Amino acid sequence: MTKARKIKRASSSRPTLEGAGVHLKRAFGFGDEHLFDPFLLMDDFRGDNPSDYIKGFPWHPHRGIETITYVLTGDVSHRDNMHNAGVISAGDVQWMTAGSGIIHQEMPKGDEQGRMYGFQLWANLPASRKMMDPRYQEVKSAQIPEMTFEGGVRIRIICGNEGDITGPVRDIVIDPQYLDISIPAGVEYRHTTKPDHTVFAYIFEGEGTFPDASAEIHGNNSLVLFDSGDEVRMLAGSPGMRLLLISGCPLAEPVSWYGPIVMNTDEELELAFQEYREGTFIKKSGR
Repeated sequence: MTKARKIKRASSSRPTLEGAGVHLKRAFGFGDEHLFDPFLLMDDFRGDNPSDYIKGFPWHPHRGIETITYVLTGDVSHRDNMHNAGVISAGDVQWMTAGSGIIHQEMPKGDEQGRMYGFQLWANLPASRKMMDPRYQEVKSAQIPEMTFEGGVRIRIICGNEGDITGPVRDIVIDPQYLDISIPAGVEYRHTTKPDHTVFAYIFEGEGTFPDASAEIHGNNSLVLFDSGDEVRMLAGSPGMRLLLISGCPLAEPVSWYGPIVMNTDEELELAFQEYREGTFIKKSGR
């Protein structure tokens, strides 16, 4: 028998500053990671004013995590110390596995109207894979399958399965699903989830409800974390609703976290920063 997921927590993303002074909104992160396990942080970096984002995210290290960048509008260029470089644009995704260590920079550039819209999600790596070789999965918009369902519901499948369709990002340790869902006004959509996975939604256009969970209306910048179950029911209000629906298998491991590095123990964290200071942080020489 299907068990509908109830809402465990609902909140709104909050303004914060990151990088060299980038204005963004943080949906969650730094203090509530146990609730979203295996996910650590999610930022909404939609902005219309270049002065709010143009300074970007200069050179910085990562270890022990994966960063997932999804661009809606504008461009994000990236470079790292291993001579990897590229640009992700509207509709593109970069799934970067930092693993044992990467030092990189990410620099946003708006479109002709100055708009820079997108999201970055951090996912944790289990202790057994924290020191895996770094890698990138860079996916262009045209490679992301889009399905249309009854009532006009459209789903972009970035990672995981939806029906018989599998997203282009593959072989991720936490078995995630990352969907961009658009639901027309008044239309209901039911989505099956793995019962043991953490599931959350982030609404970024329009508004709607999750009828089996609550009658409360959730709109732009709303984060909804669901309790256990195997289905999420979504009902769009006017003028419709667009959201990210994301899930993954919890790790249930201790987290020792400071800035861009996430390990399991304080000793591992201290060692990572010591290696960064001493110039021995990078363990892999190329892509």
